[in-house]
Amino acid sequence: MADSKTRWEKRYSEVQTELPPACFVLNEFRYLLPRTGTAIDIASGRGANALLLAQSGLQTTALDISINAAKLIENMAKQHHVSINTITGFVEESLQTPGHRYDVIVVSRFLDRALLKRLPAMLNPEGLLFYQTFVKEKSDATAGPSNPDYLLDSNELLSLSDELTVRVFLDLGSAGNHRAGLRNESCLVAQKRPNL
Repeated sequence: MADSKTRWEKRYSEVQTELPPACFVLNEFRYLLPRTGTAIDIASGRGANALLLAQSGLQTTALDISINAAKLIENMAKQHHVSINTITGFVEESLQTPGHRYDVIVVSRFLDRALLKRLPAMLNPEGLLFYQTFVKEKSDATAGPSNPDYLLDSNELLSLSDELTVRVFLDLGSAGNHRAGLRNESCLVAQKRPNL
């Protein structure tokens, strides 16, 4: 775990180019976001997802292992005149507060299956989960991690929880024209059922 923290601190201490866009699933389906509420961007990196959430009017928290990433997000938030609360630490340890729930949770290009199982309980009733990460059935073998522990099986996101209603699901695998559509990643927007 310490090696992982060191690697990400180094990555976010290097000169940064222009902020990349928010992840596909959040950017494409941002119209599903509530007008108010709380949101968390888990494994936020440089904070493109957190910025989109804050600009959409949500009280936003960005969680990442890297202190350097948190500093980048804080500076970016000032530049864009929005408020983003940052938390640094390992994801599992940082999300231990029982009963703390969000209206929106975003996870992009990060896979921890223990966390994946906990996400539905972290949503308020009718809260939304936006999830996108790499899959085992890739059309480009060099995309994303090579370790299968960090790659989704086909349709794995669909078995997330009985508490959620799937609003959007995309997993193109290796079907059809590999140059078209979102490849190498699966994405999901799911909504927690009322009164759960």
